[in-house]
Amino acid sequence: MEEKMKKTLRKFALLFSAGAVGGFANSIAVWAFGKAGINAMLGVSIAPELTPAWLYPRLVWGGLWGALFLLLENGKIRINFFLKAFVASLGPTLVMFFIVFPIKAGKGYMGLDLGVMTPALVVLFNFIWAITTLKLYRYLK
Repeated sequence: MEEKMKKTLRKFALLFSAGAVGGFANSIAVWAFGKAGINAMLGVSIAPELTPAWLYPRLVWGGLWGALFLLLENGKIRINFFLKAFVASLGPTLVMFFIVFPIKAGKGYMGLDLGVMTPALVVLFNFIWAITTLKLYRYLK
């Protein structure tokens, strides 16, 4: 039993770390799209400054969401890498759509007050988080 607990804690630590790195990749993508004017070109008002105050919470949440992969990586069902990443990215995406944007930020459901393409960008950015997290975790384990 102790060995199983140790193995699970090791997986959690690796997934948290990989998730934080995924959060960094997601943040850099969001920032770079904003800085390059891609978001504005798509009619989306998201162009954050790359500051510690903006970045740190995203790293922590990325790490916490990384734990979601414990469920997907421990399962007996084998699914395609990209499908697994997409499924994992749905958690943070739905939270952004129905909690963060409308309640915390006052930007409407799915962030539509920021632009009609906001949902597509959120899906893309969270997919980047998931791919980075899963690739790094598989590399480190």
